[in-house]
Amino acid sequence: MKVKDAMTEEVLTFTPARSLRDAAKFMADHNVGSLVVMDPEQPGPGIISERDLVRSLGKGEDPDTERVSDHLTSNAAFADGDWDLEEAADTMAKGGFRHLVVVDHGELTGIISMRDIMKIWRPSARLV
Repeated sequence: MKVKDAMTEEVLTFTPARSLRDAAKFMADHNVGSLVVMDPEQPGPGIISERDLVRSLGKGEDPDTERVSDHLTSNAAFADGDWDLEEAADTMAKGGFRHLVVVDHGELTGIISMRDIMKIWRPSARLV
C-alpha cells in the first residue's frame, strides 16, 4: 500500500507566532497529535507535536508566552505519496519521527503518522 492511500489529506496547519497553549488547545479540539507549521519565511513546513509540547512544559516554559516557532521540529521529515508504507515507516524509525509531512511536487498533500500505518498493518490490534 502507498502512503497516499493511508495518509490524512486534511492537514491542519498552524502559524509559528501562536503560543504553545494555542497549539495544545487546537490539537485537543481537533483530536490530533501534531500540526504542520507554515512559516512564509522558511523554505518548507515544520511540525509541532504533542511530544514537543511536553518537552517544553517539562522544562518549565510558560505555554502562554512561548511561541510555536521556538519549539517546532523545523527539519520535519517528508514522504512522497507514492512511497510504500514500509519506506515511510523506515524513515520514521530512523529519524525518530512519529509523523511525516506528505508532499507531491513540492506541494503539501497530507500527513501520515505511525498510528495510521499501524492501523493498516495490524487492523485487529487495539491502538491506545
